[in-house]
Amino acid sequence: MYRKPSRKHKSKNMTKPNLIPILDSVFIFIFFLLMSANFVKIFEISSDVPIISDQEPPKEKKDALNLSLKIYASSITLHSGNNERTIFKVGKDENGDYDLYKLREKLIQIKKSHSDEDTVIFMPKADIDYETLVKIMDTVRDLKDTDPEIWTKTKAGDDKKVTKLFNNIIFGDTQS
Repeated sequence: MYRKPSRKHKSKNMTKPNLIPILDSVFIFIFFLLMSANFVKIFEISSDVPIISDQEPPKEKKDALNLSLKIYASSITLHSGNNERTIFKVGKDENGDYDLYKLREKLIQIKKSHSDEDTVIFMPKADIDYETLVKIMDTVRDLKDTDPEIWTKTKAGDDKKVTKLFNNIIFGDTQS
């Protein structure tokens, strides 16, 4: 006997999805990412993390400066040596900002007597905002054209102009 075909057995024409719009959007997205990667510049301020080692440090010919900068809410203090002897303290000016000019003058004076030193340890003891920290770092790192010139002798005996103050900044004892 002949039966009428059911719906289950009817053949359906499978239509393929149109992938062209999807591929177009993927290629446009990839092109956008490649182009925007060239225009975005991310700046970072390099800083080393203190290294903790079990080995004894090598013997140095002379005592290291061990310059550290402690940043408090109302002042900045400079310390030197392993016993962290305070060598300079600067407060805030009438505008409520740290007096970075006096700090810079003292750092230049220290650099003149220790021209081979380039490391300073930052120890923020207060909650300091990012802009203030960057200003202090800029004060500590670079010599400006208006600063007095500092000259040092190379191993060959030639004179060499010092262009950086203390550009190797290490953060120690930071608070979260």
